[in-house]
Parts: sequence; C-alpha cells; structure tokens
Amino acid sequence: MARISGVTIPSEKQIWVALTYVYGIGPKTADTILANAKVERTVRVKNLTDAEISRIQEVINNDHVVEGELQRVVSGNIKRLKDINAYRGLRHKANLPSRGQRTKTNARTRRGKKTTVGGTAKKVASKT
Repeated sequence: MARISGVTIPSEKQIWVALTYVYGIGPKTADTILANAKVERTVRVKNLTDAEISRIQEVINNDHVVEGELQRVVSGNIKRLKDINAYRGLRHKANLPSRGQRTKTNARTRRGKKTTVGGTAKKVASKT
C-alpha cells in the first residue's frame, strides 16, 4: 500500500481512482496531477515504482492544498463568516442550509432528526 499526503491509498485500484481517496483531490485534479507527474493514469497502484510515487507526491506538495491544510482553510473561512455575522455565517451557526435550499420540508441532513411539537402535553393531576 502506497502512502500519498499521509493517506494510505488502495493498491488494487488504478492510480487516478486511488488519488481521489485523498481529501481535496477529485477525478479532474487526479488527471492533472498524473499528467504533470508523467504517470499513466490506468496503471495500478501496486505496479507503481518508488520514483513515480515520489513524482506524484512532489506535484501534490508543490501545486495543491490537500488533507489537513485544506480542512484548516475551509474551517477558517466558515469561522470568518461567523465572526463577521454574514448571512451564510448565521446559517452555519444555526445549523441550517446555507445555499438557499428550502427548510419547510426536507433539510433533514442539516437540521437533524425531526422532533414533534405539541405532542407532549403534560397529564393533569387527578383528584384522589
């Protein structure tokens, strides 16, 4: 198993698919990285030489922000939106969708499990 940017990528997959296991690298970016590193995109990870792996790692380090650094950038951007009280920041604070989706129905992923309102009336104490 090869390690690229601190992620162990699966050895049975083609390299362009295996690179997408790294946070911040999708199919298009994987193709760009492999073209810059001069590596065939359909070769399996287990068949890569150490020189090819090091060329891929070098291209990623020089040209792309991935994994922990990218997650820090994204969380910093969200924190900035919250601090300046932008509308998107307020939506993040309230744990609601921030890109204009409807919330009357749907939005369950962001809002969490549905809670029924009004169905929990307290029982009146009976006279004894």
